[in-house]
Order: sequence, then C-alpha cells, then structure tokens
Amino acid sequence: MTVAIVSPGAMGSALGRGYVEGGARVLACVAGRSQRTRALAHGLELVDSLDEAVGAADVVLSVVPPGEALAVAGAIRRSAAAAGVTPLVADLNALAPATVERVGRALGGLDLVDGSISGPPPEPASGRSRTRLYLSGPRAGEIAALAHPRLDPRVLAGPVGAASALKMSTASLYKGLAALFLHAAVAAEQAGVLDMMLDDLAPTFPDQVGELGSWLALSASKAHRYVAEMREIAATQAAAGLPPELFEAMAVVWERVARSPLGVLTPERAAAVAEAGAVIRALGLPSAGHPPEV
Repeated sequence: MTVAIVSPGAMGSALGRGYVEGGARVLACVAGRSQRTRALAHGLELVDSLDEAVGAADVVLSVVPPGEALAVAGAIRRSAAAAGVTPLVADLNALAPATVERVGRALGGLDLVDGSISGPPPEPASGRSRTRLYLSGPRAGEIAALAHPRLDPRVLAGPVGAASALKMSTASLYKGLAALFLHAAVAAEQAGVLDMMLDDLAPTFPDQVGELGSWLALSASKAHRYVAEMREIAATQAAAGLPPELFEAMAVVWERVARSPLGVLTPERAAAVAEAGAVIRALGLPSAGHPPEV
C-alpha cells in the first residue's frame, strides 16, 4: 500500500510516520515548502512534485489548512489525470459538510472519504490517548483498515459529510472555549483581577486553568488556521438553522490573535511559552513588536 500525504505539516507528518510503522510506503510532496516542513516530514519518502506523489499512490490523504482544501482537491484531480490513476482520496480537513461536497466535485471522478481528526498529532512521545480519526462515506472502511499504532479510526454511519459534521461540532467547543478564555483573561488582566478570575474558575476548569499559558500560546501559534475553520463552523451552523454570527465573530478573534506577537511563532516555539501573564499580555496587544522571550 502506498499512501501520499498532502501536506506534511505537524499532523500530516505524524500520520505518515505511523502508517510507515504499519507497513505502508508513505510519500510526501515538499515542493515549495519550507525547511521547517521538510524537517517535520522526517521518516517519510519525500518527492518534489504532487504529480509524482499522486501518480504512485493507492491512497491520498489531504491534511491542509481549511482554506486550502478546495484548491488542493483540484490539484490532486489534475495530478491523477496526468498520471492516469484513480487513487482513493481522504479529505481530513476541518470543513463544513457543504464544503466537503464541493471538494468531492473538485476531485472529479475520484472516490472521496470524508475524515476528521480529533486530538494532537499522533507522535510516540505525545503522552496522550490515541488520536481519533473519524471517517464516513462508502469507502471509509478502507482508510480505517490502514495500520497505524497511534490512531483510533472510527467509521461513522452516514454519507460523506458525517465526519466533517462531527468535527464542526467538536471544534466549535475546543477552539471556541480557547477564544472565550482568551477574551475573559485579557479583560481580567487589564482590570487587575486575573488571579482572582483563575482561582474562581479552577474548580470547574482545572485543566484549562492549570495550563492556561501553554494552551493559549499554542492556540495562538495556530490561529491563522483557525480563522477559516471558524467560518466553516459558522456555515455549518447556518445550515442547521442556527445564527452564524457567533462563529463569524470567533473568526475575527483568531484573526486578531494571528497578528499578535504569539501568532507569528511556530507551534514548536509556542510550546515553550508557559507563563500565563506574559501570554495574556501578548495576546491583548496585537500591535506589539516582538514575541515574549522563549
């Protein structure tokens, strides 16, 4: 089995290394990518064109920022057509079900599995429970059958779009809660009552309060990805008859965070930032010149 990863960021690379351990050949296209991405993709077979990766693959996994998913689907279709192949494509991005339908159309005649990832990159040293991979669609079982030592694949009943609907619901809470904590903490810091606020919230949110600095710093380093994701959630909620304004506003929050001193850090550097007060001050001042020392 040959698997192509598009693209080998932190999540895609960790997925790929696990599939290598499971016995697959895993290719990753790094054309035009940074040295950081090339370093993250260690252990994978690196190729310099999408045509080469897709042309050799039985399965193509799309793991990209939500705003890039449609363009990537079109690129996969063109590469498959150029090579005369029909790989199974799994879109594992944070998308609204309606956007997944558009991804399916962009793929032309290629079969699509809808997927969503819950949890951190499945690395050996993560120290956490196994990352869940939710899958839906007629061929979802084929992706679930790929051996991976740190993934918990779960096939959902329902058509393509079911896994993405689940992702939109869970992500609205995970990332929405981070945004709420961020706003509450910045306002409390400016009023001089941050310590009292955290003391009051600790019994109800012990994990979030205990790791507030590192949690918000890591979230901030991914804020540029969250912006499009919040808009996908807003579209999902609008389709369910709910007002989309809440998560359109969340997109504005993460847009602002992306411009903050912490928003320019890589996740690796952000992971070293733990002091809650410094993090909150940086997130409350998006025009400040430099990130906190790490």
